Amino acid sequence: MISCSEYDYIEIACLYQIPIRLVTESAQVFEGKAKTTNYDDHRRECIVIETLCGDIQIPTETLVSMTALINNPHFREIVFQQLS
Repeated sequence: MISCSEYDYIEIACLYQIPIRLVTESAQVFEGKAKTTNYDDHRRECIVIETLCGDIQIPTETLVSMTALINNPHFREIVFQQLS
């Protein structure tokens, strides 16, 4: 689980549909346009990004970092601190 202040950056990315790069704990890298948040079938909170292969959900509890792929006034890179 990530902190509320870090989650705010996910919401900002979705609100402005910022192209982002996400890195997970398993070192997977995903790039796409941030779209929304939701819950998956396992009731985990996820960010949904639009990729060239379609929309994918990534559980926020697996995120290590989020990097904006365009200049914007909100953030460049967020490094997530997972809470117990």
